[in-house]
Amino acid sequence: MTRSLIAGLLVATALAGSAAADIRIAHVYGKTGPFEAYAKQSHDGLMLGLEYATGGAMEINGEKIVVIEKDTQLKPDIGKAMLEEAYGDDEVDLAVGPVSSGVALAMLPVAQEFEKILLVEPAVADSITGKNWNRYIFRTSRNSSQDAVANAIAIGGPDVRVATLAQDYAFGRDGVAAFREALATTGAKVVHEEYVPTDTTDFTAAAERIFNAMKDVQGDKRLFIIWAGGGNPMGKINAMDPGRFGIRIATGGNILAALKAYKDLPGMEGATYYYYEIPQNPVNDWLVKTHFERFGTPPDFFTAGGMAAGIAIVEAIKKAGSTDTEALIAAMEGMEFQTPKGRMVFRPEDHQALQSMYHFRTEIQEGKDYGVPVLVRELGIDDLPIPIRNGR
Repeated sequence: MTRSLIAGLLVATALAGSAAADIRIAHVYGKTGPFEAYAKQSHDGLMLGLEYATGGAMEINGEKIVVIEKDTQLKPDIGKAMLEEAYGDDEVDLAVGPVSSGVALAMLPVAQEFEKILLVEPAVADSITGKNWNRYIFRTSRNSSQDAVANAIAIGGPDVRVATLAQDYAFGRDGVAAFREALATTGAKVVHEEYVPTDTTDFTAAAERIFNAMKDVQGDKRLFIIWAGGGNPMGKINAMDPGRFGIRIATGGNILAALKAYKDLPGMEGATYYYYEIPQNPVNDWLVKTHFERFGTPPDFFTAGGMAAGIAIVEAIKKAGSTDTEALIAAMEGMEFQTPKGRMVFRPEDHQALQSMYHFRTEIQEGKDYGVPVLVRELGIDDLPIPIRNGR
């Protein structure tokens, strides 16, 4: 064997060893489509989380972190194919994503088939860690029940009567089901449910059905809106003057762009997953400072979630001592870690991250072109009785 051939084989072996030593993570998410803003925030947050948790090194125990991006285009079949490609062809150690709950549900069986972890962020539907869950699924995002229980605490009561408006897919239907259940514990009742297509922009007909169902109802009447993406149902329905029927609009938190519609509803109460001025902890301080320095804007709703996912990955690999799936599952079940929202804990039974939520009241503040969700009360893990829905 010639000296040059031996040298070539040594280089090839070294390169193969180097590639094998990389920690390969796929971010499978809807980069294009109506949730594009959510996707960018999620990816920015993921990269910031990996950076923060590794002290800027972007490596764990000397192994470089490589992030591979895959675009689901918000289509379940494409999301499924992209995750198969990531686990199979790209040989990633684990994956993060997606944005859409409908896409997530198509991706869950792929994780089970390949026996690799899918860390769900930011898809919300309860069924992801409920009836469709498998042991390879973990989630840093809040679920529909966390939204529902927190919002029920914020607006519920024996005299409260609620109509709901939601999108007609997993996120909307799971959200309403969980909200109805949570409200019942406060004595409140849901008296009408309205579901519309995800891309609805004209809410006239839906609003009229809601008004007709609610106009003769007695009590403290609320229209609770569960919505993702554009369309601005809150602003458009508010312009139809629901107050003439004694109906007040309520909703949970949202991204900064969506909070512009909240400016027309000062004093509105609900519960939010994140607003950058609310959490007071070192991780959020770093996120806010770094995001302003790099992007000139505050971190948003899904930036915090993406960062939580990045931190969870690093902490899990450190704790497991490897990227072996079984070692990671053992390390992550019950794992506590610090995020921009403070402490999160992966519940062993369903791998849902338990976390704080925030009861807010909308306030108009000088210099801000949106309704600011000002903290009324932090709802900690112990304040939120989140049901386990996977049958375990």
